[in-house]
Amino acid sequence: MNDTIDDPNMKTPENGGEVAEPLRRAIGERYLTYALSTIMHRALPDARDGLKPVHRRILYAMRELRLNATGGFRKSAKISGDVMGNYHPHGDAAIYDAMARLAQDFNVRYPLVDGQGNFGNIDGDNPAASRYTEARMTIVAEALLEGLNEDAVDFRDNYDGTLTEPVVLPAQFPNLLANGSSGIAVGMATNIPPHNIAELCDACLHLIKVPEARDDTLLNYVPGPDFPTGGIIVEPPENIAHAYRTGRGSFRLRCKYEVEDLGRGQWQVIVTEIPYQVQKSKLIEKIAELIQTKKIPILADVRDESADDIRLVLEPRSKNVDPEVLMGMLYRNSDLEVRFSLNMNVLIDGVTPKVCSMKEVLRAFLDHRQEVLLRRSRHRMAKIDHRLEVLEGFIIAFLNLDRVIDIIRYDDDPKAALMRENWGVDHVRATSEADYVSPALGEGELSEVQAEAILNMRLRSLRRLEEMELVRERDALMEERANLEDLLADDNLQWAKIAEQLKETRKTFGKDYEGGARRTRFAEAGEVEEVPLEAMIDREPITVVCSQMGWIRAMTGHIDLTRELKFKDGDGPRFIFHAETTDRLLVFASNGRFYTVSAANLPGGRGMGEPLRLIVDLPNEAQIVDILIHKPGRKLLVASGAGNGFMVPEDDVLAQTRNGKQVLNVKGDETAMICKPVDGNHVAVVSQNGKFLVFPIEELPEMTRGKGVRLQKYNMARGRQGTLELDGGLSDVTTFNWEDGLKWSMGGDKTRHEADLTHWLAKRAGVGKKAPYGFPRDYKFS
Repeated sequence: MNDTIDDPNMKTPENGGEVAEPLRRAIGERYLTYALSTIMHRALPDARDGLKPVHRRILYAMRELRLNATGGFRKSAKISGDVMGNYHPHGDAAIYDAMARLAQDFNVRYPLVDGQGNFGNIDGDNPAASRYTEARMTIVAEALLEGLNEDAVDFRDNYDGTLTEPVVLPAQFPNLLANGSSGIAVGMATNIPPHNIAELCDACLHLIKVPEARDDTLLNYVPGPDFPTGGIIVEPPENIAHAYRTGRGSFRLRCKYEVEDLGRGQWQVIVTEIPYQVQKSKLIEKIAELIQTKKIPILADVRDESADDIRLVLEPRSKNVDPEVLMGMLYRNSDLEVRFSLNMNVLIDGVTPKVCSMKEVLRAFLDHRQEVLLRRSRHRMAKIDHRLEVLEGFIIAFLNLDRVIDIIRYDDDPKAALMRENWGVDHVRATSEADYVSPALGEGELSEVQAEAILNMRLRSLRRLEEMELVRERDALMEERANLEDLLADDNLQWAKIAEQLKETRKTFGKDYEGGARRTRFAEAGEVEEVPLEAMIDREPITVVCSQMGWIRAMTGHIDLTRELKFKDGDGPRFIFHAETTDRLLVFASNGRFYTVSAANLPGGRGMGEPLRLIVDLPNEAQIVDILIHKPGRKLLVASGAGNGFMVPEDDVLAQTRNGKQVLNVKGDETAMICKPVDGNHVAVVSQNGKFLVFPIEELPEMTRGKGVRLQKYNMARGRQGTLELDGGLSDVTTFNWEDGLKWSMGGDKTRHEADLTHWLAKRAGVGKKAPYGFPRDYKFS
């Protein structure tokens, strides 16, 4: 498809027709327009004032409504309505949400909006409707707006051209880093944590003094983020330095807690600060879920005793456990430790998106402050020049007061007459208080501005004292103008002035400002080690009971295994064995998967228990083959009904999830049948048709997963409908020591011991021979 169409008769918007263009170009241009709009006007903040357009427009609209920090409040509905109607036509709900966030002291390090009413809380509750809340600016917001009336920044037309709005705010401090920002654009995103204003000002002062300072040097002044909710940063310093140097990285942030002594050896953990942007209610729900599912068996209870501050109470199940062990498990399994990502993607000069280092962001702010200083200085000089011109006119009027009065009283057009009059030196009434020669007198005429000012002068000002005041004011303005000229001509003076302003800002919002002190602390990580289960729970004897239908329970103590127990109607006992609460149980299913269950998490023995399928994700079509107590270092022999099997280290079958771990691969109608601990140097196999085979265990491979190898060969026989079926199939497998021989039960108290099994010894995968005399008719070893 061609990108250009050269047809001269093609209809265009100019001749009133439709535009015909390739779909590729049409979609590309429109999507690019959308992407640029999202990047520049919605998602990414400006590096100079750290604001997105919606936040900038909210503050400007509040300024226009005169909602300063010491004034009254106005309804939030009025504010969001003005913002939407005048500057931001994107829906009042989105505007109110943005304004409400600026008032949340748990989300914004230095709130820009002072809210009155329900503006949400750290539990995640939404703010009240805009008609119920009121707001005004804070002094921090006023610091961002200071100088707006002094031509400090450019203005542009609003969306309909009826009003103007600032392109960027003057910003006395680096708000981008002070309050942070987050947003998702098209193909890029930003996520910047908040920092401490006093530390940022110190870094800027150092950058003014040493413009070529290295990024790592700035960390001496800004060691890391300062979150509004406090917490403890446990990220290594080298990782923090790399993040600020490249503009990308992350910080590990933990809660702050203390151990409260309850006496008699009892204690509880009190969490006083939670990580940034973690909702307290969801955090408690997660911890409660951990308690319910017994993923942290040592934790007994969690309570929320928070009022205006954070107070979460964590009660241990046992006083013998180290509090650090408890907190380490909570760090691993809950949001008491989070990782905050840094992606310093911002708009440089409000146009170009770029991932910046801390130094680049601070440099962009300082360059902006220099531009603001120059523009305000030029604006002030223009005001001074205008005032000096008026003052010169006033002084001429006072020195020639009689003539001025005469013109005003008798002339038909006093303004023109004043401008025509030649105010030469001969008309000057010399006085000791005003021994000077006015620049205006050299020209001999008054300007239109001067004449207008004289005519507008009040009669009460026509006194000698006023003349002296005018002279003093003129001299002061001349001195100020000379200083401004020096400032505009000298870079060193400009940076000295900016440094002075930053020091004043640091003093205003430093440690003496409410909430100005650093809240987030730093500490070494203290890596959380894998804690054995025995260290988390008390070791107590239990008896595990699992029924034929798969209902499992744990009865307290080691009961008599022959004792009669109650089961549901139609159900009966299948597995019953002694264990301890610290044990882990391995459940082997007919689908070849191993499932791991903590004995401490089993339901109590007062009822009938719970279906094992609800504790692990055991499919309905899969049956329980065996349940064993896990013993580290042991090996297991697993085999399918088709006679395939192998050895597997027991440590490798432990599953970390409810879904279990696939070990023995089975296909079609084939199922897993055998799972037994390996104890010996030979393997004995017996088939369903009574064939007995013995081979050395060295012939059996050790694997972690697979189909395995053939243990015994089975013939194919023709079934009743003429199909070929397996003649026999695996019945049982066991391992034994050759020198000890093999024993099996013959029913009752009788046992048989076959000491010499040479007759049945052969290679693996053989058919085998008829089972020994007295072997059980069910062809099972036990």
